[in-house]
Amino acid sequence: MPETLIAQAEPLSEIVANKIMEIIESRQLVAGDQIPTELELIEMLGVGRSSVREAIKILVSRSVLEIRRGKGTFLSPNPPVPGDPLGLSFAPDKVKTYQDLLAVRMVLEPWMAREAALNADEDDIREIEGLCDEVERMILAGEGHMDRDVEFHTAIAKSTRNTVIPLLIPIIVKSVTLFIEMSGNTLGRETIETHRAVTEAIKAHDPEAAAAAMTLHIRYNADRIRTSD
Repeated sequence: MPETLIAQAEPLSEIVANKIMEIIESRQLVAGDQIPTELELIEMLGVGRSSVREAIKILVSRSVLEIRRGKGTFLSPNPPVPGDPLGLSFAPDKVKTYQDLLAVRMVLEPWMAREAALNADEDDIREIEGLCDEVERMILAGEGHMDRDVEFHTAIAKSTRNTVIPLLIPIIVKSVTLFIEMSGNTLGRETIETHRAVTEAIKAHDPEAAAAAMTLHIRYNADRIRTSD
């Protein structure tokens, strides 16, 4: 693509940086993998050497890439990217990442469910209940429910009224997505039952029941990944 044809709504270096990220994702590169060489990127993207170099500098400054002198440019360990601030998409050992994330979710999400039961207002409850219904409908219809599942957990997070939790929502979103992918989207009945239990407990403003239901929900995920090893 000639440089003159690229829309200038944002700096060319940012556009090229985004294109490099697309290449990394399409090739399913993981932490420590080498990305295409500078000359290869020039040919692939149809831009000049200076644009590629500036784009790489941007990605290095964001800890996405690292330059190893005499060897090339490599994907950094756990590179942060938009929508995946911990770089979980690029973890070389997905199962280990999944298990570690389970430990974090087991602490964080029951607490969020408890806080949601204490702080959710009627609008929050309507949103959570509506998403619970939609996830159940989609599972029973054999439809992919990942996006609605993510929205369900996000709605619970927001209803905690904790000012720090919104900063963690991208991590929650990525973790839910990873869990569904790793479980092969097979936890239909368990998801319906535990989502409903969490929802009803929040609706009843019962913090202990909400925390217990969320703990069970995450435990089902843990059991599923262990049986698939």
